[in-house]
Amino acid sequence: MSGLRPSTSYGALVLNATYEPMCVVSVRRAAVLVLAAKAIAVSDGDGFLHSARRVLPTPCVVRLTRYVRVPYRAHIGMTRRAIFARDRWVCAYCDGPAETIDHVLPRSRGGPHVWENVVAACARCNHRKGDRTPAEMGWRLRVAPVAPTGPAWRVLGHRTPDPRWASWLGLPAQHTDPLRLGEATA
Repeated sequence: MSGLRPSTSYGALVLNATYEPMCVVSVRRAAVLVLAAKAIAVSDGDGFLHSARRVLPTPCVVRLTRYVRVPYRAHIGMTRRAIFARDRWVCAYCDGPAETIDHVLPRSRGGPHVWENVVAACARCNHRKGDRTPAEMGWRLRVAPVAPTGPAWRVLGHRTPDPRWASWLGLPAQHTDPLRLGEATA
C-alpha cells in the first residue's frame, strides 16, 4: 500500500482472538495484519488507506484470527516517562511541575532503583534535597510511590490511549489520560 499516512498518532490496538488487549501497533502494521487475513478490523478509525486496487478503512482496533499465547512480564518496565506519567508530571515534594526524577532514599546510601523508591521532582526540590532523605529535610511525600498496575499499564505503558480503546482496556471513557491509568485500573 503506497502512501500510508495514519490519521492519528495513536496507532491501533491489537486484541487477541479472545478479545484480550495485547499491544499497540502502528496503523500500517494493523493494515498489513488485516490484509494478510491474520486479523479482523473490529473498530475503524478516521480516514481511509488507499492502494492501487483497494481502499481500506483505517483500523483503530484489530482482533487476531488465531489465539496467540503471550508471556507477559510480571512487572512494568520503569522509564523516566513512565515515572513522570505515574506521578502526573507533578513534583512529589512541592506539587510544582516535575522536571527530574529523585530517589527517595538516595542511591549513594543504598537506595534501590525501583518504582517504590523513585519519584518525579522539580529541579529546585531535587537540588535542595541532595543526598538526604525527605525525613531528614522535614519533608513529606504527597503520595507514597508504588509500581503501576493493571492491564492498561501493561499494554500501553506511558502512551496516551485513543479514547476509542477505553472499552477494550476496561477504562471508563473519561479516563483516557495516561496520568490517570493507575486510578482507572486500580
